[in-house]
Amino acid sequence: MDLYDLAVVGAGIAGCAAAQEAKSRGLKVAIIDRAQHPATGGSGAAGAFISPKLGSKTELLELTNLAFDYAVEFYSKRYLNYFKQSGIVRIPPTLKDSEILLFHQSLIAAPSRVLGKEELEELGIKGESKALFFKDGGVCDAQGLCRALIEGIDYYALDVKEIAKGDGYVEIEQNLRAKKIILATGYQGFGEKLRYMGIKGLWGSRGDFFTDSKIAVSMHKKVSVSATINGVVKIGATHVKSSDPCRLCNGDPLAPLVEAASKMVDLENLRIKEIFCGMRSSSHDFKPLLGRVIDSDYMLTHYEAIKRGYKRAPLKYIENIFVFNGMGGRGFVFAPLMAKWLIDFIFEGKALDSRVDADRLFLKWARRLEA
Repeated sequence: MDLYDLAVVGAGIAGCAAAQEAKSRGLKVAIIDRAQHPATGGSGAAGAFISPKLGSKTELLELTNLAFDYAVEFYSKRYLNYFKQSGIVRIPPTLKDSEILLFHQSLIAAPSRVLGKEELEELGIKGESKALFFKDGGVCDAQGLCRALIEGIDYYALDVKEIAKGDGYVEIEQNLRAKKIILATGYQGFGEKLRYMGIKGLWGSRGDFFTDSKIAVSMHKKVSVSATINGVVKIGATHVKSSDPCRLCNGDPLAPLVEAASKMVDLENLRIKEIFCGMRSSSHDFKPLLGRVIDSDYMLTHYEAIKRGYKRAPLKYIENIFVFNGMGGRGFVFAPLMAKWLIDFIFEGKALDSRVDADRLFLKWARRLEA
């Protein structure tokens, strides 16, 4: 019976990045997913654009752009075969945003410059007078990158339902054992263990299209359009808040994408190559969820006052189980840095950044129970 230092459940970009980070430190790692191959769910349907976040100064903006800088270096140095560093043009969504473009630019450390109307027209971008260009941005091959991240790591196609506690280890189905386990299980969470985190699903569709257009840069306004790579452009992705997204799209999930993309740039002789659909995971505050898993049943039984706002109760955790979730539509931006932080926390005892520590949501959840 194999004993791994770490087992990761979930082979989306979060799980693959965590497994790679652990393996790079010499740890014995297994990755487990119910599918035969990685990136078959929300990560496979992601646009996988590596782009900074624009907007007002918030924790989410600061985190995203810190992760963007790290992701650019990580992908360009280690996985350049799966990262097309085309540069990315960020087009302001409204006239008001266009008027404060320099303010948005001032909040981002990544190298950028303002493009005027003539430069945008030269790039084939229609009807815009001003935009920001980030030379370091680009787009990833979602499936290819996830496969590359877990190269050389033991992969098990199992639908994990239960995890049993052993003496200093956890036991997974079919007699797999690990000293530590990370639940990177996406929008489904993992049974009742993660219910207090409020993980929710966000349906997304992406299309890869053959085209005769030679688009030199990637771009984003309402949706993202990649540069032309081997005669193919990637358009993605939708963000549908619905439990029944196919009814909403009437069987054509790419229609709104193509419509929005065609307003940005001419797409000549567009022919569908492949459609990807899947559910991403998101948290209540849209920031990643990292860290230990609180034993919520124990806490509610022994400290009922937490439902009335009592904050001094010592948190009890489920031993050897950790979480990596809630990255929303920016999984490929967040994953490398969040994986580093999580593996630092688990195996080196470094404190987690409080902005992403999953503990932050527990007391709010308990108070909502009382309400």
